Amino acid sequence: MKVLGIAGSPRRGGNTDLLLDEVMRGAASGGAEVKTIILNDLSIAPCQHCDGCRETGRCKVDDDMQMIYSQLEQADRVVLASPVQFMGVTAQTKAMIDRCQALWVRKYRLKLPPLGDDRERKGLFISVGAIKSADLFQPALATVKSLFKVLDITYAGELLFSGIDEKGAITKYPDALNQAFLAGQKLVEG
Repeated sequence: MKVLGIAGSPRRGGNTDLLLDEVMRGAASGGAEVKTIILNDLSIAPCQHCDGCRETGRCKVDDDMQMIYSQLEQADRVVLASPVQFMGVTAQTKAMIDRCQALWVRKYRLKLPPLGDDRERKGLFISVGAIKSADLFQPALATVKSLFKVLDITYAGELLFSGIDEKGAITKYPDALNQAFLAGQKLVEG
């Protein structure tokens, strides 16, 4: 089983990264092959809505997103991690999501499996936010659930932590890291 982690935080080694690392460690402990992509290290242009993908389902922009399409196709499980910024996912994460427009075209216009085959895929969302608010994660959740639906990835759950801001603060909540490890194990169990 292949598990793809997508790190959407621009802050390396921050709270979202630490949680993603634990999820991936948990998945690896269950025998999964794990790989993490760091979006901030890649060159991903925003979607230009040029309609270049309308006939083929392939984005015509040749940048690092082409590698992400390939990794998504190979993955059995996807773990998307992004802190909340202005109630949504980071700009790096949103650029990647918007570039999945080509996969939307594959599914809804061309009537093809968006990721090349019909095997079951599952996905998990990890997010951390600085403020404590009942609806802090709702806009980000809507975006991520929409992405997973387009990609035919079954939404397997989320790890959401509010009131966490300072870099590394999540380590003061060891149960959070343990929850992440266990979520990674569970993700590859079935």
